[in-house]
Amino acid sequence: MASAGDDGPSVGTGEGHGGDGCRTVYLFDRREKESELGDRVMQVGERSDYAGFRASVCETLGISPEEKFVITTTSRKEITCDNFDELVKDGVTLYLLQSVNQLLLTATKERIEFLPHYDTLVKSGMYEYYASEGQNPLPFALAELIDNSLSATSRNTGIRKIQIKLHFDETQGKPAVAVIDNGRGMTSKQLNNWAVYRLSKFTRQGDFESDHSGYVRPVPVPRSLNSDISYFGVGGKQAVFFVGQSARMISKPAESQDVHELVLSKEDFEKKEKNKESIYSGYIRNRKPSDSVHITNDDERFLHYLISEEKEKDSFTAVVITGVQSEHIQYLKNYFHLWTRQLAHIYHYYIHGPKGNEKRTSKEVGPVNNIDIEISMFEKGKAPKIVNLREIQDDMQTLYINTATDSFEFKAHVEGDGVVEGIIRYHPFLYDRETYPDDPCFPSKLKDEDDDDDCFIVEKAARGKRPIFECFWNGRLIPYTSVEDFDWCTPPKKRGLAPIECYNRISGALFTNDRFQVSTNKLTFMDLELKLKDKNTLFTRILNGQEQRMKIDREFALWLKDCHEKYDKQIKFTLFKGIITRSDLPSKKQGPWATYSAIEWDGKIYKAGQLVKTIKTLPLFYGSIEKFFLYGDHDGEVYATGGEVQIAMEPRALYDEIKTVPIAKLDRTVAEKVVKKYVEDEMARLPDRLSVTWPEGDELLPNEIRPAGTPIGALRIEILNKKGEAMQKLPGPSHGGSKKLLVELKVILHSSSGNKEIISHISQHGGKWPYWFKKMENIQKLGNYTLKLQVVLNESNADTYAGRPLPSKVIKFSVKEGKPEKFSFGLLDPPFRVGVPFNIPLEFQDEFGHTSQLINDIQPVLEASGLSLQYEEITKGPNCVIRGVTARGPVNSCQGKNFNLKVVLPGLKEDSQILKIRLLPGPPRQLKVKPDSEILVIENGTAFPFQVEVLDESNNLTAQPKLIVHCKFLGAPNLPVYTVDCSSSGTSILSGSAIQVQNIKKDQTLKAKIEIPSCKDVAPVEKTIKLLPSSHVARLQIFSVEGQKAIQIKHQDEVNWIAGDIMHNLIFQMYDEGEREIHVTSALAEKIKVNWTPEINKEHLLQGLLPDVQVPTSVKDMRYCQVSFQDDHVSLESAFTVRPLPDEPKHLKCELRGGKTVQMGQELQGEIVIIVTDQYGNQIQAFSPTSLCALGIAGNGLDSSQLKTTFQENTQSISVRGIRFIPGPPGNKDLCFTWREFSDFIRVQLISGPPAKLLLIDWPELKESIPVINGRELQNPLIVQLCDQWDNPAPIPQVKVNLMKPNILKLTPSHLQHKTDERGRANLGVLSVYAPRGEHIMQVKAIYNKNTIEGPIIKLMILPDPEKPIRLNVKYDKDASFLAGGTFTDFMITVISEDDSIIKNINPARISMKLWKLSNNGNRPPANAEIFSCTKIKDNDKEDGCFYFRDKAIPNKVGMYCIQFGFMMDKANILNSEQVIIDVLPNQPVKLVPKIQPATPAVSNVHSIANRTLVKDLRLIITDEYNNQTGIDLVGTIIATIKGSNEEDTDTPLFVGKVRTLEFPFVKGSAEITSLVLAENSPGKDSTEYFIIFEPQLPALSRTLESYILPFMFSDDVKKQQQMMAFAKQKDELSKSIGVYRSVFETSKQLIDEMKCQVEAAKLKEAQLRNELKTHNIDIPTTHQMPHIEALLKRKLSEQEELKRKPRRSCTLPNYTKGTANVLGKIAHLAQIEDDRAAMVISWHLASDMDCVVTLTTDAARCIYDETQGRQQVLPLDSIYKKTLPDWKRPLPHYRNGKLYFKPIGDPVFARDLLTFPDNVEHCETVFGMLLGDTIILDNLDAANHYRKEVVKISHCPTLLTRDGDRIRSNGKFGGLQNKAPPMDKLRGMVFGAPVPKQCRVLGEQIDLLQQYRSALDKLNHLTEDLNGQLEYLQSPEMKKKKQELDEREKNLKLIEQKLGMTPTHKCNDSLRHPTKAEIAECPIPPKRMRREATRQNRTMTKTDA
Repeated sequence: MASAGDDGPSVGTGEGHGGDGCRTVYLFDRREKESELGDRVMQVGERSDYAGFRASVCETLGISPEEKFVITTTSRKEITCDNFDELVKDGVTLYLLQSVNQLLLTATKERIEFLPHYDTLVKSGMYEYYASEGQNPLPFALAELIDNSLSATSRNTGIRKIQIKLHFDETQGKPAVAVIDNGRGMTSKQLNNWAVYRLSKFTRQGDFESDHSGYVRPVPVPRSLNSDISYFGVGGKQAVFFVGQSARMISKPAESQDVHELVLSKEDFEKKEKNKESIYSGYIRNRKPSDSVHITNDDERFLHYLISEEKEKDSFTAVVITGVQSEHIQYLKNYFHLWTRQLAHIYHYYIHGPKGNEKRTSKEVGPVNNIDIEISMFEKGKAPKIVNLREIQDDMQTLYINTATDSFEFKAHVEGDGVVEGIIRYHPFLYDRETYPDDPCFPSKLKDEDDDDDCFIVEKAARGKRPIFECFWNGRLIPYTSVEDFDWCTPPKKRGLAPIECYNRISGALFTNDRFQVSTNKLTFMDLELKLKDKNTLFTRILNGQEQRMKIDREFALWLKDCHEKYDKQIKFTLFKGIITRSDLPSKKQGPWATYSAIEWDGKIYKAGQLVKTIKTLPLFYGSIEKFFLYGDHDGEVYATGGEVQIAMEPRALYDEIKTVPIAKLDRTVAEKVVKKYVEDEMARLPDRLSVTWPEGDELLPNEIRPAGTPIGALRIEILNKKGEAMQKLPGPSHGGSKKLLVELKVILHSSSGNKEIISHISQHGGKWPYWFKKMENIQKLGNYTLKLQVVLNESNADTYAGRPLPSKVIKFSVKEGKPEKFSFGLLDPPFRVGVPFNIPLEFQDEFGHTSQLINDIQPVLEASGLSLQYEEITKGPNCVIRGVTARGPVNSCQGKNFNLKVVLPGLKEDSQILKIRLLPGPPRQLKVKPDSEILVIENGTAFPFQVEVLDESNNLTAQPKLIVHCKFLGAPNLPVYTVDCSSSGTSILSGSAIQVQNIKKDQTLKAKIEIPSCKDVAPVEKTIKLLPSSHVARLQIFSVEGQKAIQIKHQDEVNWIAGDIMHNLIFQMYDEGEREIHVTSALAEKIKVNWTPEINKEHLLQGLLPDVQVPTSVKDMRYCQVSFQDDHVSLESAFTVRPLPDEPKHLKCELRGGKTVQMGQELQGEIVIIVTDQYGNQIQAFSPTSLCALGIAGNGLDSSQLKTTFQENTQSISVRGIRFIPGPPGNKDLCFTWREFSDFIRVQLISGPPAKLLLIDWPELKESIPVINGRELQNPLIVQLCDQWDNPAPIPQVKVNLMKPNILKLTPSHLQHKTDERGRANLGVLSVYAPRGEHIMQVKAIYNKNTIEGPIIKLMILPDPEKPIRLNVKYDKDASFLAGGTFTDFMITVISEDDSIIKNINPARISMKLWKLSNNGNRPPANAEIFSCTKIKDNDKEDGCFYFRDKAIPNKVGMYCIQFGFMMDKANILNSEQVIIDVLPNQPVKLVPKIQPATPAVSNVHSIANRTLVKDLRLIITDEYNNQTGIDLVGTIIATIKGSNEEDTDTPLFVGKVRTLEFPFVKGSAEITSLVLAENSPGKDSTEYFIIFEPQLPALSRTLESYILPFMFSDDVKKQQQMMAFAKQKDELSKSIGVYRSVFETSKQLIDEMKCQVEAAKLKEAQLRNELKTHNIDIPTTHQMPHIEALLKRKLSEQEELKRKPRRSCTLPNYTKGTANVLGKIAHLAQIEDDRAAMVISWHLASDMDCVVTLTTDAARCIYDETQGRQQVLPLDSIYKKTLPDWKRPLPHYRNGKLYFKPIGDPVFARDLLTFPDNVEHCETVFGMLLGDTIILDNLDAANHYRKEVVKISHCPTLLTRDGDRIRSNGKFGGLQNKAPPMDKLRGMVFGAPVPKQCRVLGEQIDLLQQYRSALDKLNHLTEDLNGQLEYLQSPEMKKKKQELDEREKNLKLIEQKLGMTPTHKCNDSLRHPTKAEIAECPIPPKRMRREATRQNRTMTKTDA
């Protein structure tokens, strides 16, 4: 033994403990695999510390003190100085390891003790054994082990897996049962605790380490499924030793490297007892996972596989039971289905969730059903049996749930915290059986053993003798406890709302929490039924998840009745007909009703038409079935209860009625023949037929035809029944009363428009006279008639009785017309013409005006004044016509004349009629022509008119259609024909074109024939015409004068002349028809025209001269010359053609035949033809074969090696071929051709060669990767150009171009195939790139002539998007408490981008906060969620990008609320934050109030206690100012005192015991006052109001709470007390109503005040914006403001857009893509300069820096440097020394002390002041302050030199730049190329861009103001409209009515108070005595909350509320 000092540990190698205070430690060295296997025993002194202990360990094990190692417990807790005394206890086992997480290289043994806990003695009296109760208890033993696994897996977030494996395969060892779970596992200490008997979770403390340490009861969950069922520390040990003889516990906790193993066995216990060793001690083996070297017994071979599975598990526990009893093995094998079904029943709700195994709902794994309990059994030679309890569908709870159709949920509250959830399910009777499921362990069909064999017991009710309720404790079944029923769900003694059998169709389940005691083996409840049936137990019903206080017995009875009516189906309805609506029923029951034709009931079938009789109806109904009704929307056959039957009363002849009765009222005992006999007897007494006689003759025969007016004689009628007996009444009074019978006579006329009743009489039978009708003589109308005799009832005149027609008789006859007595004219056929026959139709009528026919012969007489008339004949019969009437005589005109034609027909009563006709002239008969002379003289070329008239046979001028008169001229060819139309008037002038005869030299005679071609019977008229020659121009001749000779140029001659020359001396002459020459006059000269010149010299024409003719210059152009003369008589012309002839040789002309283009490297496809021409280009034949030698050809870049020249003899030209050029730049090429002194040029176009490569246009350097932000567009469009091998663009269209890329790289637009345009380019557009971060490549390829042309490879560097929001970050004080009605802690919101940076410059209006109360519908925000906007930023807030929600109101009501923040990315998408769940707690206690407001008591001091009771069962609680219950933890007393209205009143009533005050305890937040009674004969003033003041005395509370005051009425008389009680009740109701009314009006007032404030604020805002607009010269009219603003905005926006579209200078240098917010971009893009000259020189001055990327941090710069392999220059701002930067406000150097030192020239200005920065102004000022310093810019070099010369006199001069592009360095040097800026186009786009024009910015400000004004105006209009609406609502009749109702109630309240002897004003006012809803509104509420409350409460007040 070694010692390290007095306080050091003592070390030894022997076991046993040291001296007093020493601790024995067992140490395993497991640093290396070769370490010793055993442990070292060390003694540790009482005062030892860690340092001394470590030194002792090093000394004992021979370890160097400098070596690194750790000492840990078996739970891998490292021993340190701080925890040495806490962890190093006596008997502890420790490890020596290299590190805490090192694997155990070899296993260890840890000594443990597991003495039973003292509870073994204390609770030994509890029921400890498994009782069978007729069932095998083995499943319940397995359930104990499953309970432990459920508790162990309760914290799992995923699947909770529990496996029971039955190893019955002898080849793998002896039988064993293993229970394995994936729970949290146990440390070695926890495993030690498990072995201790009766160590429950509540006693595991102190030295006991447990996962239940500091036990906290789970929060309530539905069905108490909290997995808190491993409870007593008993069940597991009992279970394993009930099943077998040995248990091996294997467990690995999470985050541990070690597996802990403990073996307990009966054999080991017996061995230790025999050896007198400590029985409750042993070893825990600590080993690494999957290490099974210690398993050496063949009986446990299966453990090797079990242990090998440990590697894949993070944590687990396995219980392996061996030595299984043989009877258990047989049971487990033979009854596998039975006991797995029992387990599925026990854990039904853990497996399937709170609602159970509902087959109708989808099953998705979630937090309520994530438990998998799998049972597998392995037997030798058999396939394994594996079942998951979730898959079992026949356990009892599943059967109960899925056979039930409805459920009744309730909750029971017992004393203490005990809560029982209950559910009752209804199993209906369906079709022919009960659906209540059978339990094999409790069969419902029981047979009485005493019954005889031939006597059968009727089947018991559905549930049989089974109790209703099964009982569950913390969600698992307690199998041996059930509850028979409760008082409210037992069958009633009297008949209830539902039949008695319905009470046996219910099953139920009770779910308790752990407040109810169960036995340690969880087989029975200890006290459940006793507590539930206690009188204080309160039952409430659960509806829609909410508790409702109501009478539970009434609710259950109504529910049961509803289930019976809805779901029980006992009558079979068949032969479905359809769905109808029954309008005869009340509106709520009118439909839908299903109709059927038959039912099957009680074994009988009832069909439509079947005769039936009813029972229990008054009177009894006999009839036939019409149909059956069943309420509901059914389809087809159905079983149901209830229903109605529709019966048609029989005999129908007597009873025309339909009755509807319940089906239950059908008489099922009566025979159908009995009903039939009754019907037949009733039928024989009914009237059957009529007997008709004609006493006075004039009988009407059937179907007789009579003339109009013939009389019908008198009628006598008798009514006979079937027996032939006459009758006047219906049969006796027993059949509906003695009703008289009448006979009705009707005569009906049948016509096309319908039947018309013309005669109707009713005859009744007197005592002495029969039924009689008089003679009828007024039937005159023609047609078919019916005479109908009908028996009708006396009172109703009904012709049917009970659906059967009464007797009747029908006689049909017809009436025809009489003989003719008068006539009229029919429809005539005008027109009537002279001499043309026409007909006169006649119509005859009889004396009644009916159409008749002429039968006798008659001679008509026709007369008319001035006309002669005659006719041919008159016809007889139905169509009488006077035929062939002809009239002749004079008429005045073509329109005719009116005549009166009289027709007389002798022999008729009315024999004459006048016919008015209009007579027109007749058809043409002759033609009259004027002049009358036979010979007419006219001159050739003139026309002659004739007057013609057409006459009829009476010489009347006549006309008719197509009356055309023709005049034909004969005697010469081509003479005209004259025509004229006389169709309208009969006369006209006949004329036409001039008569023209050609070549007439002398007089000539012609004939004219005038006729009417359409009237062949009119004779033609002929005239003779003498024609004289014309004196007008008739001929024109042209002459060419050469010298003295005139040569005639004939018409259409061809004249040859030298090209380009002029023809002079042309003359002309004219002659008439007589060949006489005509002298040219001025009038004639005006009519002469030539076509070769527009201007003619009139003087020359008078002399006969024509203008000169210019000959064309081209031999191909022939000139057509024409001279014309035209007047009214003739049109003459004379024409000739001039043909040009070539001139002398003058030019050499070259012509290119074929294409003008030549491809580089190819020959010209066409040829060049060379000719010689004159001065006008006309070809001259000058070439010969020898001319080729003299031809010269030259051109720039011409390749002459292939030239070929050829002489073309047929065209006299030279052809040149083989032209090609040396490769070079494409473009136009000039070729020069020379011959003799002549030369010419040809221009051809040299184009690029065939495509050979692809080049990118305007694209950055390809060697570097192009940075681009993910999701953004590339900076430049991707444009590719086809090029030849010499890099010349190849303009070939329609070449397919493809973009090749990897699949991971996504581009939009996504169509990757394009075609080239006419220039050979393909524009793939500006592509947006989506890809993971990093480098990606893509390549452009083209296909041309089936060959692939590859383009360059493009590298893209994808960077995260710093502006794309991906989440919201929410920061707040998570430790803060949220008190109702208070304000929330500050919430800070930031929007985080893809690169995890904060996005700035976000409009705060896009950030919102939603608040809503959590409900059972999930965590989605409801539509009415409250929305808050963020608070304005304070000065001390963090940097830009943080948004704050401050001082937001916490809801007034306590509960769980959800807060979610949202960022509106666009109109459709919102980015939401994670939901913040908060618990709103009650605020500070304020007042004492009752839980339920009691009514105002009215008491007296009589003997009866009931009359003296003030309150009963009053529960007082403490609330905050928002009526939330609080003060649960307060303890104190409530002092009750009675006081009067006046303080001086001492004669106040006393409580029982003659005391003035009573005290009640206040605990757990409430005080229960069961009863408060006045003392008998208590003092007090009669009819007086007193007050009970309940004053809380709570020592723990510093503030004083508001007392609760309860008024009561005192009386010393019982009768008066009853009156006062009634008045008090009325007073309470009125007070409550008045409070509600006042709340409504107060809320409305608050709302209007708030709205007025908002309107005023909106008006102020509108006025401010209007004034701002005026400063921008924008006036808004006072009316029609919105249309004006919209038009103005539209115009301003279009102007702004037009300005933006105007081209302006831009920087074409590609910018660096901003991968993060720390990258500002390239310097060239950071600034803009308006002046072009200044932009040019400053850009050049900073040329070397323009491409530099500016970053905020060096880290960001380094990232860019790495990404570009160092090729990109970068500038981090955090590396700039800012103290040397220039002051941007510093004046120019020529100012000294604020004064001008010298007057400069050239407009000097700091270069930096010309810059404008679109973004990041502060950072840009830093960058350009460093780059430009104090650089000054002036106009030119002279101004700069002058400036420098003056400045250096007083100060240092900075660099000077000039707008002309010169630079003077700060050292004075200037000149040279390095100090001269190149032109703008030479800067290659590296130039600062121009800003948006100032006018555009001005327009932007105006647009912004207009939009603000529009919003403000819109808001003002809406607010004003809302305010006016609210004001109108206050004046509405509804609100006025409420005001009147309030006044009435206040009056009534005063009256009642007077009756009660009260005064309206008391010290204790109404609000104190009767707290109402109005109290809530009077609490101080922030303005926004007040507005919300007001809006919610307003307009909800109804009369019912009051």
